[in-house]
Amino acid sequence: MQSTRLFEILYCLLEKDRMTVSRLAEKLEVSTRTVRRDLDALSAAGVPVYAARGRNGGVRLLPDFVLSKTLLSAREQDEILAALQSLRATGSGVESDVLTHLNGLFRRDAADWIDVDFSPWGGGPAARAVFPQLKNAILERRRVTFDYFGANGTSGRRTVEPCRLCFKGANWYLQGYCLSRGDFRVFRLSRMERVSVETDFFALRDTPPPLDGETGGPIVSMHTLTIRFSPAMAFRVYDCFRREEIRRQEDGSFLVCTMWPEGDWALSYLLSFGGEAEVLDPPETREALRREAERMLKKYL
Repeated sequence: MQSTRLFEILYCLLEKDRMTVSRLAEKLEVSTRTVRRDLDALSAAGVPVYAARGRNGGVRLLPDFVLSKTLLSAREQDEILAALQSLRATGSGVESDVLTHLNGLFRRDAADWIDVDFSPWGGGPAARAVFPQLKNAILERRRVTFDYFGANGTSGRRTVEPCRLCFKGANWYLQGYCLSRGDFRVFRLSRMERVSVETDFFALRDTPPPLDGETGGPIVSMHTLTIRFSPAMAFRVYDCFRREEIRRQEDGSFLVCTMWPEGDWALSYLLSFGGEAEVLDPPETREALRREAERMLKKYL
């Protein structure tokens, strides 16, 4: 028990640089007398810990103290190696040499347990290059320029001061300050083409608003939609809708009640289910789907 507490004190001092005895006692839920005994034990073990009195006093470690690998358990060493391997898989910039050096220090091998590819299926090398391009632009504070295709089918060249990459609703988005719009906007990565990172830097602006508060364009009206899906659509139903929106029926079909955006894109998506889905409500959406289906049918007569 004492050895675990000694490690906790050491980790606290490495993280906080300085802590009072009373604060350490509070954090560890022991008495100040116990903390002082533990500090004496650390000092006797060769850890350069010392206490200073006065207003800015407290318990410190010498500035050049380095945590020895022996102070990390085998499990903790594995966790560090796995975390670095995970970061490298996301394209965050962790180099192979870092893992190699730590493998040598810990005398352990990092399990190659994860692989992350942000590009779509069949996207090829060009699609895989976009994510690290944007990541580097954010870290280096460089503007990016790209062709962007909006939901209405129009496209235009945009120059953006990138702030962050966001994953939401099974898609990646770039959030940044759009110079042509003079405001923060959100751009879906799959709609970006000819991405280039500029040489000029930019100064950070205000913190961008929460992603839920942005639309990147005109406000989209939402309405309640009730849809019945055949049992064959189970995989898509559970992929596309929240569990609380889905009710399994006795015949194996699915009844879904959800909020849905209005517009041509929404109709096209509903039609992608073919005859395996039927919109029950509202009547306006049923009628719009009927007209669109008739228009499609005329092309094949």
